[in-house]
Amino acid sequence: MKRVRLLALAAVLLLGACAPRGTVTDPIQLSFWGMGREGEVVAQLIPEFERRNPGIRVEVQQIPWTAAHEKLLTAYVGEATPDVAQLGNTWVPEFAAIDAIAPLDSLIARSPQVSPAAFFPGIWATNEIGSTVYGLPWYVDTRVIFYRSDLLRAAGYDSMPTTWAGFRAALEAMRERMGPRQYPLLMPIDEWPPPVILGMQAGAPLLRDGGRYGGFEGPRFRRAFDFYLGLYRDSLAPAIASAEVANLYQEFARGNIAMYITGPWNIGEFGRRLPPGLQDRWMTAPLPGPAGPGVSTAGGSSLVIFRGSRHPEAAWKLIEYLSEPAQQLEFYRLTGDLPTLRAAWADTTLANNRYARAFREQLERVEPTPKVPEWEEIATRVYQAAEAAARGGVSAGDALAALDRDVDRMLEKRRWMLAQHAARPGAGR
Repeated sequence: MKRVRLLALAAVLLLGACAPRGTVTDPIQLSFWGMGREGEVVAQLIPEFERRNPGIRVEVQQIPWTAAHEKLLTAYVGEATPDVAQLGNTWVPEFAAIDAIAPLDSLIARSPQVSPAAFFPGIWATNEIGSTVYGLPWYVDTRVIFYRSDLLRAAGYDSMPTTWAGFRAALEAMRERMGPRQYPLLMPIDEWPPPVILGMQAGAPLLRDGGRYGGFEGPRFRRAFDFYLGLYRDSLAPAIASAEVANLYQEFARGNIAMYITGPWNIGEFGRRLPPGLQDRWMTAPLPGPAGPGVSTAGGSSLVIFRGSRHPEAAWKLIEYLSEPAQQLEFYRLTGDLPTLRAAWADTTLANNRYARAFREQLERVEPTPKVPEWEEIATRVYQAAEAAARGGVSAGDALAALDRDVDRMLEKRRWMLAQHAARPGAGR
């Protein structure tokens, strides 16, 4: 009987020695939240990451863009944030301000593959708040001109002008050849990027005193705003909203509009929606500026690590992986989203795409919008002021004065917080 007990005990000990120890072999579980189409497609890149990192598993959750902002804030309040998330560049200042996302400087400094110099500087800057980096640019969105090259050539231009004066002259020359319901430029009055981009090109700060007050009444933005309104006033662009355009692609194909300022997603849309006979009669061009090639906005999405992550090192490995040139190129093939790494643009997939070349050139001249949490609300107010002035309801001066008053109210809490910070002992040392 004693021998039986000893044999049983030995068997138990042997089984215990052979059994996997949960603390050693269980894989790390990472959660990744992606938005819209990107959240759906990124799951296709995860198997290779998990193959390279057998101790890490990634669960991808797709979130609609319309619900993403609220869901992320709710998750932060409820301490249920993901490890890694896709974050719109204009959201980074807000989530940094509430201390929801982790600074990445130390991780970047130790990384053998992530270097700020490898990214387009204007895109990298969208993730810098002060001297701290909070995200890694994942894909880039900026604005260029899509245009009917045949209609521009018929007006006497072999290429897109690079200055405001030249651009306006080309629009006027095209307008002379058009009918009464045709326009050389479509620039919907309910879109904020055009007036903001023109203001940036003119050197306007948009916000002044360190982001404490609106700066739209300043002379530089006023100059840009006058140029913007002049395009509607002189019938070079129709003063209509996006919803008033029945079908952008049909109007473009019919020659009822000849130019449109838009983003990279429309490379694929123009290729699919324009008739085959028109595919060699449209092109893209960087934006003109006051005295030469102009800047554009530095939009897109970045990858961030939430402070609540229990596995920041593993989360960083995932971000490093998704930031590899090969992964950015595969992501481009799957989504059409443009890479943020210079090296990815050397690949023939992009280098031989004639419609993408304007974006490559424009990416050397992009700038972030003001890095304040209130920016998206401010941007909405910008287009509302621009729409009122473009429709002729108010004067340019009154529209900008009202805009600054509204923006000053939006920034009231920011001014209070900055004042409280400045009053702390040792602040500014």
